[in-house]
Amino acid sequence: MNVIFACVHNAGRSQMAAAFFNELAARDKARAISAGTQPGEHVHPEVVAVMREVGIDLAQARPRLLTDELARDAQILITMGCGEACPHVPGLERQDWPLADPKGRSLSDVREIRDEIERRVAALIASRGVARS
Repeated sequence: MNVIFACVHNAGRSQMAAAFFNELAARDKARAISAGTQPGEHVHPEVVAVMREVGIDLAQARPRLLTDELARDAQILITMGCGEACPHVPGLERQDWPLADPKGRSLSDVREIRDEIERRVAALIASRGVARS
């Protein structure tokens, strides 16, 4: 199973979601990528900081454009509450997770967003039977 986590800038929520997914899912059963419709220049520093607190380093992660090529092997597109600006890829199962944008927020707020993303990712993995054993 391949999942795309997408938002507009691919600099916060979608980066965290893909990182958690790849950390928690069985590598031989599922993988995730993240992308955006208007990729930013870098992952937000507050996101890098709070992910480092849970042992995930996004310092070298780079936002990337959601392309047809990236979407080709995916089965699920999960958008991150970006409303009308959220991408749509025909043929993919789509879910929208209404999550606040972490850009410019306090570390405390970004931690709450991070923890909610981790809970949602863990529930998705469990529901699809692709958890690490």
